[in-house]
Amino acid sequence: MAVAHHANYPIWFEVGRSELMRTLGVPYGEIEARGLYFMLSSLEVQYRAAARYDDLLSLVTTVEAVQSRAVTFAYTLRCGETLVATGKTHHITTDRQYRIVRIPDDILPHLRGGHST
Repeated sequence: MAVAHHANYPIWFEVGRSELMRTLGVPYGEIEARGLYFMLSSLEVQYRAAARYDDLLSLVTTVEAVQSRAVTFAYTLRCGETLVATGKTHHITTDRQYRIVRIPDDILPHLRGGHST
């Protein structure tokens, strides 16, 4: 069909989220080193147009909402001016035993300032 498989979109979102976290000064690897995980609790993708093989895509990732124990990221994927997909992921913060915990106070300001990659 010469189109990108629908399962690629969440992977692209993950790359965008990781790059945003790095840009915000809190790389995800450092968060995990502190014993925290941003565990995915929901994923939404709205497919608007097909991404085709060899398309040059651009992804904008933003922090949509931050709560004491959760964060929501929003995604806009384009090919040139064409809107290809939008989406959201919601993450809860857990410790290494997968118990829900608060986002540390030194990380919250970084997330609250997170507006794009």
